[in-house]
Amino acid sequence: MGLNFLGAGLLLQTPPVDPEAFKNTFNFLQGNGVYEEGMMHFLKAMRNTVWTHYDAFIADAQALCAIFMLVFFAVKSYEMMAGDKKLEVIPLLRPFGLVMLILWWPVFTRVLAYPTDIVAAKTEAMFDGSQVQVNNLRLQRAQLMQQVANALMTVQAETETAKKEADTWYENAWESVKSSVKEGFAEVWNPIVKLRNRLQVSLQLLATSVLETLALWILRLCVYIIFMVQIIFSTILIILGPFSVAISILPAFRDSFTTWVARFISVNLYSGIAYLVLYVASLFQQYAMEAEISRYQELVGDDAGRLERLYAFAGNGLLSFGIVIVTFLIGGLTMLTVPSISTWVVSTSGVSSAASSMGRGASSLFRMITR
Repeated sequence: MGLNFLGAGLLLQTPPVDPEAFKNTFNFLQGNGVYEEGMMHFLKAMRNTVWTHYDAFIADAQALCAIFMLVFFAVKSYEMMAGDKKLEVIPLLRPFGLVMLILWWPVFTRVLAYPTDIVAAKTEAMFDGSQVQVNNLRLQRAQLMQQVANALMTVQAETETAKKEADTWYENAWESVKSSVKEGFAEVWNPIVKLRNRLQVSLQLLATSVLETLALWILRLCVYIIFMVQIIFSTILIILGPFSVAISILPAFRDSFTTWVARFISVNLYSGIAYLVLYVASLFQQYAMEAEISRYQELVGDDAGRLERLYAFAGNGLLSFGIVIVTFLIGGLTMLTVPSISTWVVSTSGVSSAASSMGRGASSLFRMITR
């Protein structure tokens, strides 16, 4: 991350050879998008990979099914023999149906996850479409920030040169050679002043890059955490799910299977809801970048108030208006609400409680590290 800070500062200071070279350098330093494509593809492939371990405990669950079926039939037989219950065929078929689910477990889980995969595919397409525009605006904004930094350094150097000329040379130079002296002094002094001012602007660029990179990585970490939580929770549910099916054969644990189904659907909705949240966040990011781009364009324009705006902008201490930084932070915080939003669609408390416990544990660990 430290290299990103310094790299972003150097990137904004040094004019690129051509726009394509600038784009390649910018993507190398900060990733080829607000959310790096490589990481998003890795998370998607990781989910498909870990789901292949669905059969870790299927044999054990089948053995439990056989035992629980014997217990179930024994209880039902005793109730009918004692006269407490009449012969009912349909309830006796339920254990066989549950056993069939375990035998066809990979097919059953894929069918159960199919509707949530459709939701995820559609919201991901919306998100991908918005990211093209956001990434183009992000690159345009970076180019304008470079132009503003270069213009600021040039204006500061010219201003100090004029001051030195007025204090030193105009009072003592001969009228006949004033013009040549002025040009010679500016030619020697301008590079020196530009070098000093470049250092001053570099500090502002470094502070700006630190804040923007921190906000960007907070957003990325929140996104990656949600997708990692989904992978972990769904993998656990798939691997240990056959036990929930097996134990639901017993009347005392009849609801364990329906509870598992609700939690599995809720966890698989994370992807669809997350991409929908990212799409809405990208609209905020697009607005923020367009607003900052319009302001940067005013700073590099040729109108009369340009110098006044440049000096006011440089006096803020940061070469950023802060709108994009705020949208990054808002997007990251909103991503953390995905588990709660999922329970609005499929009501279940176990998953959101587990996510909250995980968040509390991460916060405690972070406080221990920072002490």
